[in-house]
Amino acid sequence: MPSGIERVREIKRLRTRRKKTAKLIARVNAGSIEKTEAIRKLRRLTPGADTIIAREGWK
Repeated sequence: MPSGIERVREIKRLRTRRKKTAKLIARVNAGSIEKTEAIRKLRRLTPGADTIIAREGWK
């Protein structure tokens, strides 16, 4: 049985996703990863990937 309050775990997951998303965007802007690879990883990472992709102007 998992320990901890579900809301706390949910917030922790959200913060982790935000950090990972920021790192992916920074890597694309730095040129160390291709946009297509970043898009693939982003779609696996978060349900809001389409919004982020549109915001960054990728496609």
